[in-house]
Amino acid sequence: MPVNETLATYSDWLYRSALGVYLFAILLYAVEQAFARAPRKALVGAGGPDVLVDEPKAELSLAERIGRMGAALTVLGAVLHLGSLVMRGLSAGRAPWGNMYEYMSLLCLAAVVTWIVLMAKFPIRRLGAFVLTPILVLLFLGGTVLYAESAPVQPALRSYWLVIHVSVISISSGVLLIPGVTSILYLLKDSKADRFPRLPSADVLDRMSYRTTVLAFPLFTAGIICGAIWAEAAWGRFWGWDPKETVAFVSWVVYAAYLHARATAGWRGRGAAWINVAGFALNVFNLFFINLVTTGLHSYAGL
Repeated sequence: MPVNETLATYSDWLYRSALGVYLFAILLYAVEQAFARAPRKALVGAGGPDVLVDEPKAELSLAERIGRMGAALTVLGAVLHLGSLVMRGLSAGRAPWGNMYEYMSLLCLAAVVTWIVLMAKFPIRRLGAFVLTPILVLLFLGGTVLYAESAPVQPALRSYWLVIHVSVISISSGVLLIPGVTSILYLLKDSKADRFPRLPSADVLDRMSYRTTVLAFPLFTAGIICGAIWAEAAWGRFWGWDPKETVAFVSWVVYAAYLHARATAGWRGRGAAWINVAGFALNVFNLFFINLVTTGLHSYAGL
C-alpha cells in the first residue's frame, strides 16, 4: 500500500504542535509550583492511624488558576498527540507503532493520559512540570534522533501480534513512567528535612505510585505473555533470553517485588519506593540501551 504523504505531513505537524503545547503547559505548571502556597495540612484519623493530608482551599490564587491552564493545555496536547498517531497510522495503512519513533510516541501518549487521569483523582497538579519534562525530552528525542518517515513495516512484522503485543507493552511502559517519577518525589518529600513543602504529602505520592503500578502491572504482564506467544509463532520458541526479553523479565520481577514490598510492613514506605525507582531505571534502560544499542531480535539498533 502506498504511503499517503499528505496524511504523513499532517501527522508530523500535529506531533510538533503537541510538543509545543506540552512545553507551554510545563511552564505554567512551573509557575504554579514556584508561586502557589504550600498545601495546608489537616490531621485525619477516621478510626485508624492519623495521617496528614492536604487541606482543600476555599479560593483559587492566581498561581492555581495558571496551573489549571497548564492542565487544560495538557489535555489539548494529548488530543493533538493522539491525532498525530492516528494520521501516521492512516498514512501508512497500519498500526502506528512499527518503528522506534512511533513506539516512543505511543509510550509518551500513554504517560500523558495517565497523568491527566491522576490529576483528576489526586491533588497533584503542581507536579506537572516534574512529570511532563521527562516525557517532553523523550518526545523531542523521538521527533529528532529517532524520527523515521512513514512507511510500511518489514514483512516479519506484518502480523496482528504487532497490534496486540507492541501496543500493550508500550502503553504499560508509558504508564509505569509516572509512578517512577512520583516515587522519586516521594523519597524527596519523605526526607526528615522536608525541603519541598510545596509538594503534595508523602502519603498522597505513595498512594498514587502504588495505585498506578497496580493498574499497569497486569497490562505489562499481558504484554510479555503476548510477546512470548508471538515469538513461538514467528521463531518457534516462547522464550530465548534475547536482551529485550531478559530485561523485560527482570523489570517484571522488580515491579512484582515492589507490589509485594508495598504490602509488607517492614518495606512499606521508602524501601518500596526505592524498588519502584529501580523499576523506573530499568524501564528507561530498556527503552534506550536495549532498543538502540544492543543487537537482538527486538533491537532497533541501526535506525
